[in-house]
Amino acid sequence: MKNKYRILKIAITVILLGFLLSFSLKKFSGQKITDNKISVKLSEKTPVYFVDEKDIRDIVKKENPSGKVGDLNIPSLEKKINALPAVDSANVYLNLNGKLNLDIKQRVPVFRLNKDGRDFYVDEKGVEFPISKTYSHPCMLVTGNVKPDEYEKLAELVEKIDKDDFSKRYFIGISKVKDDYNLLTSEGNYKVEIGDLDNIEFKVKGFKAFVEKYLVYQDPQKYNMISVKYQNQIVTTLNPAFKENDSILTAGRKELAKAPAPATIKKPETKKPAEIKKQNSVSQPKENKKPKTTTKPKETKKTTEKKATKPKAKVKIE
Repeated sequence: MKNKYRILKIAITVILLGFLLSFSLKKFSGQKITDNKISVKLSEKTPVYFVDEKDIRDIVKKENPSGKVGDLNIPSLEKKINALPAVDSANVYLNLNGKLNLDIKQRVPVFRLNKDGRDFYVDEKGVEFPISKTYSHPCMLVTGNVKPDEYEKLAELVEKIDKDDFSKRYFIGISKVKDDYNLLTSEGNYKVEIGDLDNIEFKVKGFKAFVEKYLVYQDPQKYNMISVKYQNQIVTTLNPAFKENDSILTAGRKELAKAPAPATIKKPETKKPAEIKKQNSVSQPKENKKPKTTTKPKETKKTTEKKATKPKAKVKIE
C-alpha cells in the first residue's frame, strides 16, 4: 500500500508540474515584445556606425508582426541580420523575462578601394562590403586593379602603416599601377614605389633611412618618385617641373649630346673561298697596269701590221 501511495504521489506531482509548466509557457509565449524589451548591442573595438539600431528594430518587427514571443523565429531573425553586408556576426537570444537580446558585431573597414569605377570597403578578413549613404569611415584610400586574393596582404600593409608613427605621418594613400604598388605621400609631389607586397617592413625601413639621411635636407618637391622596390638600392626620379632641377636636367642632356652615338657592331662575315678569289682578282689590275704602259706604241703597230699581211688569215668554208 505504501508503494502504491508513493507512486500516486509522484504521478500527481508530475501532472501538477506539467500543468504549471504549460501554463507558464503559454503565458510566456503570449507576452508582447515591446520596444523596451529589445536590447541591441553593437560591440566593436573600433567604433563604426554602418548599422543603425533603428534598422535592427524594424527588422525584428517585420520578422514578428504580432510582437508575441511565441511567434518569434529566432534562427530566421538571426539569419536575416547576418545577411546585412556591414554585419560580421549576430547573436540573438531571449531571456526568461521575455527580453530579446541582439548582440551584433559590425565589419570594420581597413581600407576603401576604388576599382573599376566603384567604391567599396574591405575589412581585415578581405571581405568586401558597400559604402554607406549615412556614414563614411576614415581609412586608407586604395586605387587600381587590386585582385581579391591581395586584399588580406594589403590589409596587413595598411595596419602596419597605422601602427607606425613615421609611416602614418608620411603615407596617406596607396595606388596600384599595372603590377606595382605605390605609396602616396603627404609631403611633396612624389610617390614611393614599393613593387609587390612582399618584404614591406624592409622597404619602409629603406625609405625611412633615405628620408632621415638625405630627404630632410632637400625640397620634397624635387622628386617625382622614390623607388625602394629594388634590393639594397634606392632609385629617384627628378621632377621636371621643379625649377632647381633645370640645371641638373640640362647638364644631363648636354652629357648625352656629347656622348658618341653607339655604333652598331657587326659580326665579321665568314667569306667563302670563291669570294676571296674574286676579291683578289679585282685587286690585281692596279699592279698589272705598269707593264701595259711600258710597251712602246711603235712595236704594237708593227705587230698589228704583220698580222694583217699574213695570208693565213683567210677562212675557208667547206
